[in-house]
Amino acid sequence: MDTLLNWIEVNQSFAYMLLFGYCALKSGALPLLAGVRAHFGTLDVLPVILATFLGGYLGDEVRFHLARRYGGRLFASRPRWRAYVDRAGQVMQRYGSAYIFLYRYPKGMRTIGALPVGLSDIAWSRFTFLNAASAALWCALLVGLGFLLGSQLANAAENWWGTASVLLLIVFLIAAWLSFRKVSSQVFTDQLNTEAKRPL
Repeated sequence: MDTLLNWIEVNQSFAYMLLFGYCALKSGALPLLAGVRAHFGTLDVLPVILATFLGGYLGDEVRFHLARRYGGRLFASRPRWRAYVDRAGQVMQRYGSAYIFLYRYPKGMRTIGALPVGLSDIAWSRFTFLNAASAALWCALLVGLGFLLGSQLANAAENWWGTASVLLLIVFLIAAWLSFRKVSSQVFTDQLNTEAKRPL
C-alpha cells in the first residue's frame, strides 16, 4: 500500500488522467477512494473533482453521439448487444428523464446507459443537461463522502480488510467445490448415457 501511495504522490498528473478515464468508462468506487486520498493530502481535491465530473459527463456524451450517428448500423450486425440496448431502451421509455438521470448508478448500466438514449429521438440539449446534472451529483456524492469521511473510511477498510479477505476466500472455495461437483456429475451422467447406447 505504501508503494502505491508513494507512486501516486510522484505521478499525480497521471493519477488524475487514470481517474478521468475510469470515470468515462464506468461508475465504480474509484472516485470515493480518490476522495479519501484527497482527504489525506495524497491528491488535490479540485483536480479529483474535475477528473471525476468531466470523465462521468464526457464519457456519456461520447456514447450518446456514437449511438446517434452509428448505432443503427452497429447494432444491426450484433443482435446480442442490441438485446441489451433494447432492454435499456424499454426502461428509458417507461421512466423518461429519470432514466437519464439515474442510469449511471445501478451496477452494469453505466456502460450502455447512454446508447438507447442516442438511438431515440430525444433532443441532445435535454440529454446533455440531465447528463451534466447526474454527473455532478454522482461526483459530489462519491468524492464528497471520500473527502469528508476519509479517516473513518480508511479505518473501516483497514479493520475489515482481513475479515473481508477470509470471507471472499470462503466464498471462492464454496463456488469452486460446487462447480467441481456439477462438472463431475455431468461427466458421470454422460458416461452412463454413452454406455447405455452401446449395443449389447
